[in-house]
Amino acid sequence: MNIIDNDLLSIQEARILAENAYEAQQKLATFPQEKLDEIVEAMAQAASSHAKELAVMSAEETDYGKWQDKFIKNRFACEYLPAHLRNMRCVGVIRTDQEKQIMDVGVPMGVLVSLCPATSPVSTTIYTALIAVKSGNGVLFSPHPRAQKSISRVLDILIQAAEGCGLPEGALAYLHTVTKAGTKELMEHKWTSMIMNTGVPGMLEDAYHSGKPVIYGGTGNGPAFIERTADIHQAVQDIIASKTFDNGVVSAAEQSVVVDSCIAAEVRLEFEASGAYFMTEEEAERLGKLFYFKDGSANPELAGKAAEDLARWAKIDVPAGTKVLLAEQKYVSENNPYSKEKLCPVLSYFIEDDWMHACEKCIELLLSERHGHTLVIHSKDPDVIHQFAIKKPVGRMLVNTPAVYGSMGATTNLFPAMTLGSGSAGQGITSDNVSPMNLIYVRKVGYGVRRIEDLGMGAPADASGCRGAAADEDSLRKLQRLLEDALASINNQL
Repeated sequence: MNIIDNDLLSIQEARILAENAYEAQQKLATFPQEKLDEIVEAMAQAASSHAKELAVMSAEETDYGKWQDKFIKNRFACEYLPAHLRNMRCVGVIRTDQEKQIMDVGVPMGVLVSLCPATSPVSTTIYTALIAVKSGNGVLFSPHPRAQKSISRVLDILIQAAEGCGLPEGALAYLHTVTKAGTKELMEHKWTSMIMNTGVPGMLEDAYHSGKPVIYGGTGNGPAFIERTADIHQAVQDIIASKTFDNGVVSAAEQSVVVDSCIAAEVRLEFEASGAYFMTEEEAERLGKLFYFKDGSANPELAGKAAEDLARWAKIDVPAGTKVLLAEQKYVSENNPYSKEKLCPVLSYFIEDDWMHACEKCIELLLSERHGHTLVIHSKDPDVIHQFAIKKPVGRMLVNTPAVYGSMGATTNLFPAMTLGSGSAGQGITSDNVSPMNLIYVRKVGYGVRRIEDLGMGAPADASGCRGAAADEDSLRKLQRLLEDALASINNQL
C-alpha cells in the first residue's frame, strides 16, 4: 500500500525553501536600491498584464466577492503601489542629518514568511512580494488552502519576472504542499526572521509561538460614526460604497454605524433611499444565526456574498437592488453576532444621544474582538474629531472617507497597503499601513561632535587617584551648562 504523508512532505519542503531562501537573501542583501527597484518594476509589470485573469480566477476559486472589485485591488497593488515605492530608499544610506552628524542605514530583516488571506489572495500576494523585494528581503509564502491555485499562479508570474531581472533563485518562493505542519515549520525555522500574517487568525497563535516578530493585519471590527455636523448624504454614500466593495470581504470595511440621535431619522431615510434595508428584530435574529456555528467559529460561506443572497438564505423579503442589510442594535456583547466582524454587506446600527456616548460605543465595538484596526468619523467639528483621535484604541482613524478606500491609502495619503496593523488593542508589532520600512531595521550611525573634555568629566586625578573637590565642582558646572544648552536647543526646535 502506498501511503503519502503530506505533513512530512510539507515540513521537508519548508526546510528546503527556508535554507535556499536564506542563501539567496544573503546575495540579495548586497544589491543596491537601484537594482532592487529594477526587479520590483519587472514584477509589477508582469502582474499588471495578468490582473484581470487573476481576479476572475480568484473569485471563481474562493467564491468570495466580485471579480470586478478584485480586479481593482489587483491593479491597486501592481500599478498604484509601485508608483509610491519608486522614490523610497529602504536599504543602504536612507537618511542623513548633516547638522547633527547622524546617518541612518536600512538593513533588511532577512527571510519573511507570508500568510495571505483567501478574501484578497492575489492583491495581497503581489503587495507583499513587492514590498519584501523593495526592502531587500527574501519572502516565502504559505498559500491559503481556499486560494491555493490563485496564489500559486500569481507567484509563478512574479518569480519568473523577478528571477529574469536578477533576483537570486529561491529568494521568492512558496509551499506547493500546503499543510499546517509545513507552515509552522516555515515560521519556526532558524533561517526565517519575521512573519507577516494578513488576516489568517487560525495561524496567529502558532506565529507567536515561533518567537519571531509578527506583523498581523488582523480582523476588523471598525465602526463608522455619523456625527450631527456631518454631510449626511456623503457619509451614507461613503459607507455603502465601502461596505459593498468586493461584497464586504475587506476587513477594513465598516462593520457598524453609530449615529447621533438628533440626526438618526434623516440618516435612516438616506440609507433607505440609497439601497439599504433595515431588518426587523426577527429578521435580524434569523440572519444572525447563520453567521456563526455552535462552536463559535465563523461561517465562511457567508463571506463575500451579496445582500440579496444573504436575505434569501435568511428568508427575508427585500426590495430588488438591495445593497446593504442593517440591524438596529442597543448593546455590544460577546454573544451578539452583530457586535463582531461581518465580511459581507451587513451592518449593525446604533443610535447614541451625543458624541460622547457614541465615543464609548465605538470603543466597546473596537475592543469586542480586540483586533479593530480602523475607525471612521463623519463630522465637520474639529473638536469632536480631535477627541476621537485621542481616545480610540485603533490603528488608524479616518475622517470623512470610505473605510476601505481610505484605509488602504486610495482616498487618503496613508501608505498604499493591503496589510493594516491592528492597533494598540490588537496583536502584532505595528499599527501602520505596512510598508517596506516595516521590513527593515535602521542602523544608527553617530559621528563624534564633541570630546570628552567638553563634557567637563575629564579633569586629571592627583597622585592619590582623587580629582579633588575643586575639579569635581568645576566639572559639574560645565556639565550643567552643557545640559542647559542642549535643553534650550531642543525647546527652540519645538
